[in-house]
Amino acid sequence: MKYDFDAITERRDTDSIKYDFAKKRGKPEGVIPLWVADMDFKTPPCVIDALIEKIRHGIFGYSETRQDYFEALRNWFSRQFGWNIQPEWLVKTPGVVFAICTAIRAFTGEGDAVLIQQPVYYPFSESVLANNRKLVVNQLAYSQGRYTIDFSDFEDKIIKNDVKLFILCSPHNPVGRVWTREELTILGELCLKHGVIVISDEIHADFTYPGHSHLVFSDIKPEFSDITITCTAPTKTFNLAGLHISNIFIPNREMRRKFRAELIRCGYSQSNIMGITACRAAYEGGSEWLTELKEYLSGNLDFVRSFLKQRLPQIRLVEPEGTYLVWLDFSALGLDDRELDDLIVNKAGLWLDAGTMFGAGGEGFQRINIACPRSVLEKAFNQLEQAIKT
Repeated sequence: MKYDFDAITERRDTDSIKYDFAKKRGKPEGVIPLWVADMDFKTPPCVIDALIEKIRHGIFGYSETRQDYFEALRNWFSRQFGWNIQPEWLVKTPGVVFAICTAIRAFTGEGDAVLIQQPVYYPFSESVLANNRKLVVNQLAYSQGRYTIDFSDFEDKIIKNDVKLFILCSPHNPVGRVWTREELTILGELCLKHGVIVISDEIHADFTYPGHSHLVFSDIKPEFSDITITCTAPTKTFNLAGLHISNIFIPNREMRRKFRAELIRCGYSQSNIMGITACRAAYEGGSEWLTELKEYLSGNLDFVRSFLKQRLPQIRLVEPEGTYLVWLDFSALGLDDRELDDLIVNKAGLWLDAGTMFGAGGEGFQRINIACPRSVLEKAFNQLEQAIKT
């Protein structure tokens, strides 16, 4: 490979949430952190070079994007997904969760019902409840190591709770599903039928494994684009989360007006110059780096799959179709969630994300971030094996 993903980059004492706050978050010092969704790989050289050039300029005043920024986005989404975005659709925010909270306030009132599909990225439920909305759950169905959508329950929950807004996670975090055209079409038709607005969180869209392709929900049918807020960002793809830049696409003019009005009420206006610079550079020059990264991640997944099969068959891999976050089923160990956390944290010395934080259906599961050098992953699974044996 041209890029060295085996290299270890020291992240301790860099103000890293992933590495420097174990004790503050109730974990012992020295645990291997494989929890939060940022990668242990340096961002592409083209991004670093662009940021260095901006720093050398030395002035960091109020900034805004120009046509070259939009062209970088347009070319990226066209190449990756065949999606033709329009300039007027774009609204920039500091992050996807920020955008989700903005949309919740813009399109629902206090007490209105918002639907999510648990187990799912935990800020979804936090965003709903923190804004005093009613949380409604369409729990994903788990059978024979795979997750599917219970469409009958989905529609039933919409009708019984008069749901106003649905937050779609696509690809799904943490269960790793890359939804098919048929699945997304059924969801979209049901939302159209019952007047439900869709927030489609597609931040992991660039990470799919061979045999699976991400489909932009808004682009499946023209009618879907009229009810959808599509949330994207370069931050997961290129490890830029600390630079706070997300690109939100809202084709419906009235919905875009309401969303922007809520941004004004939040006091948010321009994006930061480093986020703008990094996003444009990544989308313009980062495709080769991403191709090699995905190949490396596939190798990491092969390692996990093989290790579990040969040495820890009691732990089940929920085969991911996308994302670099792997969902592991520990239920065969017969431990309750407190005992499972004790095993992983205190005996194995690992910091993973407990399945319970993802809501209904997360019991007995753990989420692990495999976007790290393989040597780190090998050490972590050896420690896990030893803990289970003893």
